[in-house]
Amino acid sequence: MTVATVDQINARVDAHLDELVELRRDLHALPEVAKTERRTTDLVAARLRAAGLDPRLLPGTGLVCDIGPGAVTTGRRRIALRADLDALPVHDACGRPWSSTVPGVAHACGHDVHTAVVLGAGLVLAEIAAEGGLETGVRLLFQAAEEIQPGGALDALEAGAMDGVAQIFAVHCDPKLDVGHVGSRIGPITSASDPVTVTLTSAGGHTSRPHLTGDVVFALGQVITQVPAVLGRRLDPRSGVNLTWGQVHAGTANNAIPATGTVRGTLRCLEARAWEEAATVLREAVQHVVAPYEVGVDIQHHRGVPPVENDAAATRLLDVAARDVLGADALELTEQSLGGEDFAWLLTRAPGAMARLGTRTPGGRTYDIHQGDFDVDERAIGVGARLLARVAVLAGRPADQRPV
Repeated sequence: MTVATVDQINARVDAHLDELVELRRDLHALPEVAKTERRTTDLVAARLRAAGLDPRLLPGTGLVCDIGPGAVTTGRRRIALRADLDALPVHDACGRPWSSTVPGVAHACGHDVHTAVVLGAGLVLAEIAAEGGLETGVRLLFQAAEEIQPGGALDALEAGAMDGVAQIFAVHCDPKLDVGHVGSRIGPITSASDPVTVTLTSAGGHTSRPHLTGDVVFALGQVITQVPAVLGRRLDPRSGVNLTWGQVHAGTANNAIPATGTVRGTLRCLEARAWEEAATVLREAVQHVVAPYEVGVDIQHHRGVPPVENDAAATRLLDVAARDVLGADALELTEQSLGGEDFAWLLTRAPGAMARLGTRTPGGRTYDIHQGDFDVDERAIGVGARLLARVAVLAGRPADQRPV
């Protein structure tokens, strides 16, 4: 068997680049939010069928597509490449000719890029497989609903998308990195992300007589300031635990103590064990903080997504692939992020790694994801496709032939 070389992979990706850019622009102009990605799914499936492949639609939206030999032939489980399909409910202000035509919906996180990248890698791998150059089969996973919690990855798992997968890889747009660069890191790369709502209740009363009722406003103030401090002392500070409040609502008059008040925020954590412990510590902290004020308390803590923890062996393969197709200077140690990413659920079934894909034009503006004006240097599509095609080839080799 002749395994595809780096030059061959790069040349094959280059041959598809114009098509991939056009597909990305099409998706950007017609974005679909979580669990409505029907057109996006159909578009990707049609292109895979045109390449002679047999995609399998997942329930609702999303799809998987197997390429090359399966486990019966090779005795080895598949290598998976994952993309997410959904857009965000934000107004598109990128100002490009291909800006969103759907009011209030935009690909402001780069999922259109991720989709084009994995499709490009898949088309190249299909060509390699047709020539007998793919040692282990590859599964493309185009997943719906990453932007909602607990994430569409759970639906994909339930539908068997990770059955028979040995390792999984993905990229995520990073507007802080120049195009042509890739960031990687062993261990936690993103955070657990849990929505938290605390509601306090009392009979209410006049502000001249706070001693005759539970003062929910004062008690909320204690929750806002003290509970994050308790978490910081009860949980390992190395785990990156962070509770930040984003909303607080109580009362309508300056001289009335309201009967109810609510604070909402997000609990984030970089370490899975601390994430498991945080639920109990959070509940205990809220109960103890408000206990002196004689108010009722309701705590809603919903488990969102776990942290993405990059496997060491998978990350090393990504690093080798990045150096192979981009050059030694293109690889950077990426910072940890307290953002959530439901790729973490897929890692509960198989080890893998996510790389940061540079999307900033050198010398250009640094955009922020989840903002309406988010924009990318489209050369990142080719970079990502080369990276994922190469890592799939490397990861598919027998264990004794893989780079160390």
